[in-house]
Amino acid sequence: MKKQINFGLGFVTGRSNVCKIINSYYKDMLSQIDNYDKQIKLTIFILFDTSYQNTAKEEFYQLEPEVLKNITVKYITPECINRQIKTLKEKNNMTSEELELFFGHGHAKGRNTIMYYALKYKMDYLLFWDDDEYPVAVLKDHGKNTWIKQNNLLEHIKFMEQNNADITVGYHCGYISPIPYIDFNNDFTENDLKQFIEVISNDIISWESIKEKMRNTNGVTYAYMRQAKGIGATEIESDGIGKWIAGSTLCLNLNNVNKIPAFYNPPNARGEDTFFSTALNNSSVFKIPVYHFHDGFLKYTCIMEGNYPKSLRQINVKETSIKDRFFKASLGWIKYKPLLLYVKDKKSYKKEIANIKSKLNLIIPKLNNIFQDNCFFSLMVELEKYDENVVNHYTDYKKTNEIWNLLKI
Repeated sequence: MKKQINFGLGFVTGRSNVCKIINSYYKDMLSQIDNYDKQIKLTIFILFDTSYQNTAKEEFYQLEPEVLKNITVKYITPECINRQIKTLKEKNNMTSEELELFFGHGHAKGRNTIMYYALKYKMDYLLFWDDDEYPVAVLKDHGKNTWIKQNNLLEHIKFMEQNNADITVGYHCGYISPIPYIDFNNDFTENDLKQFIEVISNDIISWESIKEKMRNTNGVTYAYMRQAKGIGATEIESDGIGKWIAGSTLCLNLNNVNKIPAFYNPPNARGEDTFFSTALNNSSVFKIPVYHFHDGFLKYTCIMEGNYPKSLRQINVKETSIKDRFFKASLGWIKYKPLLLYVKDKKSYKKEIANIKSKLNLIIPKLNNIFQDNCFFSLMVELEKYDENVVNHYTDYKKTNEIWNLLKI
């Protein structure tokens, strides 16, 4: 008899767009697992936050009957979380404050919560899938776009089963960064953008990667044929600080749960995948050849219906809603920058944070001018605040993993 594999899909979301993704791709999901030589039971975990975009709760329950008939779907509601915290508090002799470092809504807590529930429901593997990504790859072939469907579940399952990796992560194409295309001039130069990218950068987002795309491909990242065809997995090595991965398409081997750390980000910040990465030095981490198209500005939802654009355009700073998307992303990045610097090198922290503040002071007026909005002044306010609290955030970062280690038992 075939051994059954319990495979979980995790969606941490604040947008009802997640229902459209599941409705659009559930047949493809089922087809992928049917093509494997072992029986696979698929469970989708959905943790939604109604406050993110003031979305009515009912909008997250718009899954088609056929989805619910063929796939187990588990919603993790605030009531579920509160009950779980109460139970674990009594069982593990923990405080509510400790457990609320791990459980809840938000980028890191949402992932932690789904990870715990996946372990509770005996999932072998858990794949995180963001609500603005589609399982297709786009390539530029002789000046034209070529689209290739991706076996995003099957490739992770096959690699995990064959290699017993602790973590696998796929590739991204499309609009990877929420940084829009900017027409440079005397008021805002390429060097100005370079300075800002260096302020907010991490080990995934860098000036070099963004510069090439801005100059050559309208800000779009195109896939490589080899990886889009499922060829060429590589092991990610540590740089002495971490093994750097993105938060989606990220698959965890829960059979090796002791090699899986917790996610963390400072309050209301981003960086959950960055701080997860810093705790992977003793885990086997592989980048595997499968893509997701990142629709970072939600301009190409038509892809879910199989309508593939012949061209992908610039997303310009002057477009409606783009400023808000870029500003929110920048705010999330700037809030976790102090902790990232502190984790990387405590001895050089004061020097590095002073350099960041100096660059930011110069660039903020120019950003305000581009967007004709003074909102970017708040970046410095938040940077100061998170700088003052960096030691407290470091303590919470360590404590979150201590709590997870207790919950694994």
